[in-house]
Amino acid sequence: MRVVHTTGYAYDAPVTSSYNEARLTPRGDSRQTVILNRVETTPATRSYRYTDYWGTAVTAFDLHAPHRELEVTGLSVVETEPFSAPEESVDWDELAGPAVTDRFNEQLSNTEYAPRHRKLDAIARDLRKGCTPEEAVVAAADWVHAEMAYVPGTTGVHTSAVEAWAEREGVCQDYAHLTLVLLRSMGIPSRYVSGYLHPKADAALDDTIAGESHAWVEAWTGAWWGYDPTNAVAVNEQHVSVGVGRDYADVPPLKGIFSGGQATDLEVVVEITRLA
Repeated sequence: MRVVHTTGYAYDAPVTSSYNEARLTPRGDSRQTVILNRVETTPATRSYRYTDYWGTAVTAFDLHAPHRELEVTGLSVVETEPFSAPEESVDWDELAGPAVTDRFNEQLSNTEYAPRHRKLDAIARDLRKGCTPEEAVVAAADWVHAEMAYVPGTTGVHTSAVEAWAEREGVCQDYAHLTLVLLRSMGIPSRYVSGYLHPKADAALDDTIAGESHAWVEAWTGAWWGYDPTNAVAVNEQHVSVGVGRDYADVPPLKGIFSGGQATDLEVVVEITRLA
């Protein structure tokens, strides 16, 4: 697949300095092969790349010429496959053992977006009864899928899982955060994944369509594997993963600071083309 992710900013007065980080480079792993990636800006900037603490590729750039607009485009060509089930699975006793809890302490800890919640703890206990860890992951994600209504605009990037659950409405970010709350309450290491979703499994070759920025979860039950609670499906070749972290705060596509005018407009366009 080819993915083109373009973000445009407009300002009400010239911005004299800006410092930015872009997480727009897909991951290369056992499920994905990155054939091509580049991140470009208009106006042009000098950039450098590094890998952050969580293993996500970051393109950092700064701009010191006065400007009223900034456009950032990530272009990638990626070959994807479905996730395979872990060849070796662990049981609940192994998950609760010090070898796992020490190794995955950060993926078991609650965060501002995925906080501990007494009622959700009780729901998590009920969902894991009689299940293997893998079955519990699916049960938690499917419960979130059934519990929530997908309603764009009802939540924002700073909404926590508990706040979204209180309204029973949200978007993929909220579905992922709520699933993380349940999995971590069960003692299953889990992480937030940002990326893209091709909305049509049977799309024609070379047909460019409007894609989506998307979010889902990965759980560790002997190996990392992905599940999409928004659509209640295992992660497959339609998913392109970019960043992983404890929650959204670790993987925003773009973040930065600037001095000068105030931002007055933001436009985000994602286009995805199936190439093979």
